[in-house]
Amino acid sequence: MVSFSASMPRWRKACLLILTAPLLVLAACNDSKPAPAGESANPPTAKTNKLATGRFALQNMLPAAHLWAGDAAPIELSATATTTSNGHEGKAGTWRAVFASPGRQKAEPFIWSGMAKASSTIDHGVEDSYNSSNRSTQTWDVNFLKVDTDQAFAVAQEHGGKQLLEKEPQLGVNYLLNFNARANQLSWHVIYGGNTSMGKLTVVVDASTGHFIHKE
Repeated sequence: MVSFSASMPRWRKACLLILTAPLLVLAACNDSKPAPAGESANPPTAKTNKLATGRFALQNMLPAAHLWAGDAAPIELSATATTTSNGHEGKAGTWRAVFASPGRQKAEPFIWSGMAKASSTIDHGVEDSYNSSNRSTQTWDVNFLKVDTDQAFAVAQEHGGKQLLEKEPQLGVNYLLNFNARANQLSWHVIYGGNTSMGKLTVVVDASTGHFIHKE
């Protein structure tokens, strides 16, 4: 701020005011200089990949499934290892669940993705027909799912998985959750290598109690 002495002559004060006014205007312009075109004052934070357990992903897909059909219930949940999401520690970047509506006799897949390149967190596929009398595709109550994939992975590690990963640290781990109607049992299939139907080792874990069932 410019200040003048009280004893300074009026004509000198006027001259100084004329000389300093442009400098004050330039300083104000510099302080409020807008950001260059295409740049934001607060640039958005870069999105990163988010890995999640199966139960977490399923819970996030449930609202969308219930919007599709009020009586929608899951048939299966799965995740396949990739180069950016190897499935270790029970976490994956993409989970796929198939839901069925017994009332509508329809089924539809839903996908949860935590990958940065995904267009949305929750997506869905094409609706298909569903036969509720087929014992191999029975729906199940989500309240039976008490054991998450991180716990299932820990059990699988104790039954051969640890030795495999020590030999092949980059080996992918896949997951499949389904209901065995004959045994009345909801089970996690922790699959080392291969895909969700076959691999080097598959360890089956009770998804309600966390107990080891068998390995294949």
